[in-house]
Amino acid sequence: MKILAVDSSAKACSAAIVEDDKIIGSFFINTSLTHSQTLVPMVENLLSCTSLSLSDIDRLAVSAGPGSFTGVRIGVSAIKGMAMPLGLPCAGVSTLAAMAHNLSGCDCVACAVMDARCNQVYNALFGISGGKIERLCDDRALAISDLCEELRSISGEIILVGDGAELCYNSLKEELPSLSIAPEHIRYQNAFGVALEAQSCETVTAAELLPSYLRLPQAERELKKKMESKK
Repeated sequence: MKILAVDSSAKACSAAIVEDDKIIGSFFINTSLTHSQTLVPMVENLLSCTSLSLSDIDRLAVSAGPGSFTGVRIGVSAIKGMAMPLGLPCAGVSTLAAMAHNLSGCDCVACAVMDARCNQVYNALFGISGGKIERLCDDRALAISDLCEELRSISGEIILVGDGAELCYNSLKEELPSLSIAPEHIRYQNAFGVALEAQSCETVTAAELLPSYLRLPQAERELKKKMESKK
């Protein structure tokens, strides 16, 4: 099964084609360019370089959240646009679960973290042993201090992965001696992990594919707070 996957949930942007755990092709950039400029050309070039077309793809996948509200929308919209004309099945996967695949070669607890601002992170924990990944909690948004308290109860090596890894490591390394940070080349969100996670996910139609934000956008949070203060 050939899977074309994309990730634009944070600053980095990537696209990959995977067939039965084998990477057919992969592009990754981590620049200040907006994903609306880079993602679709990246996919087009990836298909061209691998001599494939969308008609050769069996499933499309995207990191559907959590993450940047704009970035997630761009990724989901791009996959919907590619899927609709051909009726291709889609898989919207957890960005955090996809990142756990970066550490599949380690026996550890993978602590996937994305910077959610305001001293909060999007987070999920995964136990990894012998190449098998087990989810230990649901995706959530929580304060870094609350994450620290939870990690205290975990024995064994804990490895931070994701664009929030450095932030958390600098905040928690003194209190958690078993904590380490994934090397730069496998630290960030990557479409390869999205494709691997999508292999076992249920698929939906392009029309049914939706983002998963975990919390309201900042503008909506501020409006809600203002409305509550007027009551």
